[in-house]
Amino acid sequence: MSNNTFRIFTDSGCDLSPALLAKWGIICESLKFRFDDSEQEYANGDMPTSDFYQKMRDGGVAKTAAVNSEEFSLAFEKVLAEGLDVLYIGFSSGISNTFNAGRIAARELQEKYPDRQVIATDSLCASAGEGLLVYLAYKKAAEGASIDEVAKFVEDTRLHICHWFTVDDLVYLKRGGRVSPTTALVGNILAIKPIMHVDNAGKLIKIATAHGRKKAIAALAQHYTDSAVTPTEGHVFISHADCEADAALLAKMLKDKHGVDVEIITDVGPVIGAHSGPGTLALFYVGNER
Repeated sequence: MSNNTFRIFTDSGCDLSPALLAKWGIICESLKFRFDDSEQEYANGDMPTSDFYQKMRDGGVAKTAAVNSEEFSLAFEKVLAEGLDVLYIGFSSGISNTFNAGRIAARELQEKYPDRQVIATDSLCASAGEGLLVYLAYKKAAEGASIDEVAKFVEDTRLHICHWFTVDDLVYLKRGGRVSPTTALVGNILAIKPIMHVDNAGKLIKIATAHGRKKAIAALAQHYTDSAVTPTEGHVFISHADCEADAALLAKMLKDKHGVDVEIITDVGPVIGAHSGPGTLALFYVGNER
């Protein structure tokens, strides 16, 4: 337990392992996914990520579904019934409807349990950016901060969580309408890799391009140099979609230039990977601004 008066909830948009979240005492609700050729629905951890991305490489198209408000209500109420308060830190509302479902559940349960606090906070973050914010909230709670203090900390910190992404194949962004078919075709032929980030509205947007994978990875490292609050220390997370060697290369670049150790390297889970594809690589840290 991170705090003996309230529990922190999050969702699988944070791309942190269930074991790690359990270690921190954080309860996680999972988004779902399925492939077009099957009606079978999976939670984020039900399929090994390597199998998921291989199926995508083989042409499989994955569809995702948000956590619904009933699922949140059941999970929140178990904690409220124990006499504890609830703080839910959710997947960016600019990307998923999951946070809104959590907010609805929180509002309804607040009426049912007027003596308890049920707070839902939009992280405006995604993948291990959401995970980093949740981790920082956990640390704050472990120091003895109240639920109100932790919720305020999340709101004050979320727009300083920097997200920098690159993808290996533009076809997946094309499917989601984030790049045009022509851009995807020409970009793949010329090995043009987009550099993307999550903006202040919590939406994934394209910022620049790089010619070739290694230059794209170097561009992520350069953004860290340009905007990290404390480049030689601080918490740095990396997530990757079945490209572990590239994640290790990015970590080495940061270590060589700044002496900083990447704290967590995690998988881009199926719910996010369904839209960005295998080969997605992302860097997260606390910056002066996004």
